[in-house]
Amino acid sequence: MEGVRGRLTPNAPLAKLVWFKTGGNADWLFEPADLDDLRTFLERLCGRLPVMALGLGSNMIIRDGGVPGVVVRLGKKFAEVERTDETTLRCGGGASGILVSSSARDAGIAGLEFLRGIPGTVGGFVRMNGGAYGREVSDILVDCDVVMPDGNFITLPAHDLQYTYRHSALPDGAVVVSARFRGEPGDPAAIGAEMDRIAQAREESQPLRTKTGGSTFKNPPGHKAWQLVDAAGCRGLTMGGAQVSEKHTNFLINTGEATSADIEGLGEEVRRRVYEHSGVQLEWEIQRVGRP
Repeated sequence: MEGVRGRLTPNAPLAKLVWFKTGGNADWLFEPADLDDLRTFLERLCGRLPVMALGLGSNMIIRDGGVPGVVVRLGKKFAEVERTDETTLRCGGGASGILVSSSARDAGIAGLEFLRGIPGTVGGFVRMNGGAYGREVSDILVDCDVVMPDGNFITLPAHDLQYTYRHSALPDGAVVVSARFRGEPGDPAAIGAEMDRIAQAREESQPLRTKTGGSTFKNPPGHKAWQLVDAAGCRGLTMGGAQVSEKHTNFLINTGEATSADIEGLGEEVRRRVYEHSGVQLEWEIQRVGRP
């Protein structure tokens, strides 16, 4: 890896980088200096190890055995947001939802306010078709720039991602380095007011001040996941140091000493009870990665 300028760390702890604060180490953690550095690194890696991008770790369980291969974490060089025309922003893959929505507000671009309500970064939003408050990334994405596992740089238009609910066709190991989001002309004051409404709604309904991981299960067609979990008697249910939030039952919490196995095991027990009660099979929304 001579000439690679980024930081490459073996056996790197990941628990501190994810919201649950649990999980094992990455075999390797790579923090590229810039886009060229990322391309060089992946080109030289030549597909010999699996690659996984990590953003804010807000919707992810890192299993206790750690993550095989290389985890790529994008830093400040990938967190820039710039206006490219009257209604479009180019956003780095490491830019947060708060930064993107605030930049849109300042530029008078409406339609991106919902990103204020999603904890995470652009790369994760694009991969998972992130959504909240009635909108999702497929509504605003123009295209995205991606570095493939072999180091090849490509631009993918939104339709190539074949978006469905919380899913895209983005290949495993591909790293989203930037995306263009398009809104519509709007009044900054009105945009800011909508962002404040979203922030307040999250504060009132979600356990934001705990070690949690965002929405645990996808909403099944015709149902709300939290209502199914509640109806199955799972509010406050515990396993080890993990608990179903009493504030919002589609959130799991690390009460302090949970392992990732506790959290994932609790989620599976909730799925079992919901199926037994209602016949609905909940699907995980949280990404679960690594070795048990």
